[in-house]
Amino acid sequence: MHRRSRILFVTDLAYPARGRRYCDEDIFLTSRLRETFDIALCHPLDAESLMDAFDGVVVRNSGPVLHYQDAYDAFREQAAARRTRVYNPLTGRGDMAGKQYLLDLSAAGHPVIPTIDRPEDLHLLPEAEQYAVKPKVGADSIGLAFVPREQLADLTYGDILIQPRVDFRYEVSFYFVDDDFQYALHAPDPEQRWVLEPYQPTDADLAFARQFIAWNTLDHGIQRVDACRTHDGELLLVELEDLNPYLSLDLLSDGTRDGFVASMTASLHRFLG
Repeated sequence: MHRRSRILFVTDLAYPARGRRYCDEDIFLTSRLRETFDIALCHPLDAESLMDAFDGVVVRNSGPVLHYQDAYDAFREQAAARRTRVYNPLTGRGDMAGKQYLLDLSAAGHPVIPTIDRPEDLHLLPEAEQYAVKPKVGADSIGLAFVPREQLADLTYGDILIQPRVDFRYEVSFYFVDDDFQYALHAPDPEQRWVLEPYQPTDADLAFARQFIAWNTLDHGIQRVDACRTHDGELLLVELEDLNPYLSLDLLSDGTRDGFVASMTASLHRFLG
């Protein structure tokens, strides 16, 4: 009889996310994955000590690693040393590695919100009424502030990013498993980021999202490409979430949700070999 793969599913079921219930999503997802895999759930603080007993580790709604940075760093270090299979793989170049990718993509001319981290580059930012100041290791809008242009020169640089505050029509997110597009959701009201509705992307929308999936070079895993639609109709990257993107599975039709579960299951089978 073929042995089922054992998965350690890392999630913080008590994490108090604003406007959404992380725990419900992971309870649903593990209930479906359990049809194919042997699964145990654990808190991110316990992942390092438990992972050797499993064929692979799936990191899902584990909350911002900022809240347990030392434990997360130790987990990454030990997973690399023991060649533990972690899903998403720890080679992601997006949010998993901090916000440096916004600087890299901006400098390379990709369609992202213009981003700088040095006072001598302030001239590269377009004129705006306000500018967003973000910590490079931020998550969930922790540490985010808005300041007028005349205050930018007085900031303490080194650990922050500066972006113009973009006046956009709406935000839209594209969800991928491996390189395969799954679904898109958008927030019609800019003031309510997590009030999401299904979105039918155009070919141009998908080409926009796919360039970032290709840039990230992750062979396996779940990624979310967050973008904003400007009043000129252009899409600009807001975030490339490749660590533990929330999936809003509760907002999907049954067919789309089943399709996502099937895609993730197939991806995990390929990943675990």
